[in-house]
Amino acid sequence: MDKEYAVQMASSNLRFGAGVTKEVGMDLTDMGIGRVLVFTDKNLKDRQPVQTVLESLESEKVEFELFDNVRVEPTDYSMKEAIDFATAGNYEAYIAVGGGSTIDTAKVANLYATYPDDFYTYINAPIGLGKPVPGPLKPLIAIPTTAGTGSETTGVAIMDLSERHAKSGIAHRYLKPILGLVDSENTKGMPAVIAASSGLDVLCHALESYTAIPFSDRSRPTRPIYRPAYQGSNPISDMWALKAIELTTKYLVRAVKNPNDDEARSNMILAASMAGMGFGNAGVHLCHGMSYPVSGMVRDYQPEGLNLSHPIVPHGMSVILNAPAVFRFTGSACPERHLAVAQLMGADVSKVRDIKNEAGELLARSIINLMKELDIPNGLSAIGYSEDDIPALAAGTLPQHRVTKLSPRPVNAEDFKRMFSDAMVAWK
Repeated sequence: MDKEYAVQMASSNLRFGAGVTKEVGMDLTDMGIGRVLVFTDKNLKDRQPVQTVLESLESEKVEFELFDNVRVEPTDYSMKEAIDFATAGNYEAYIAVGGGSTIDTAKVANLYATYPDDFYTYINAPIGLGKPVPGPLKPLIAIPTTAGTGSETTGVAIMDLSERHAKSGIAHRYLKPILGLVDSENTKGMPAVIAASSGLDVLCHALESYTAIPFSDRSRPTRPIYRPAYQGSNPISDMWALKAIELTTKYLVRAVKNPNDDEARSNMILAASMAGMGFGNAGVHLCHGMSYPVSGMVRDYQPEGLNLSHPIVPHGMSVILNAPAVFRFTGSACPERHLAVAQLMGADVSKVRDIKNEAGELLARSIINLMKELDIPNGLSAIGYSEDDIPALAAGTLPQHRVTKLSPRPVNAEDFKRMFSDAMVAWK
């Protein structure tokens, strides 16, 4: 196997600052764009972030239509509805106003409206064909309203595949928005459970990208176009990941407990973008790979404070519930990195003597302490899963090669079963 020797950094074009949302109309005018489609969800369509966007478009006389039927935690069915809408309109550009669900939906609609094909053509292998995106897409401006996914910085879109009861997605640099307007004003009024869940997603993005297999351990692609978006840990992504962990540790609890804390909210939405720039080039691994069946197999769980028509495990929650078990498992593979981020999260590392066997547990305990502070459910059993579900959860994780192959420690079906068993109860 010829080893990889290069990292390709897909940079992100961001404008960060309270109030930048109102500039979107001017951006489109300056690009010579006069007709756009705005994506959002029904919970947001009448709220300030969307209204600010529409007012900005109107003031610049940019013609627009609004698609407000984005599904929170999108499915293949909801994606296809958005694709049909985008295809019928012949728009010059797209705007996404919302969380990762909205931004991911806009990415996928943009792709299939630009390069129509069978739905599974671009879905990541082995679930889909994993065909590279043929070329550049139409301009997409992403305006996040949660401090979590970092989707405004990445070329990744995730969805539930309904009949398979699992998540997968599409990953390619051409999916990346041309501009992210990162505006802390848009996270005001975010429900506490979403603020906590999305913030913990930031943390896991950063922890997983920092502890992923080194990029130089991967095989080299036959052509540059086949170099994946997720390349493994690397010196560039490491800087973004470490800063995101630092900010999340300092500001997440404040942002959840006091929504009027402007400093905390500003730093969390910044941390989300930073983590996105890290994992968007390095990738995530087992916490996310295991989260996809946790979300896809949900029966009747719905967090307090949300008013949705369907059961849901918020994405960040499905990720963090697996995290302590994952980092116990991966700790021995790169213990110095696990210990470094545990210390960054506030752990006392002065008494560590056997780093290979202690680093993973120390990081797991640091994560659990944060989960407790944020009132996150105590493990998978608290959201409706039992030991009887473990074989199906493991089976739903195995096809997630795009992320599981980035684990710093090789993993098989039995390992996944043991980790899911460990994740049933996080603390006693």
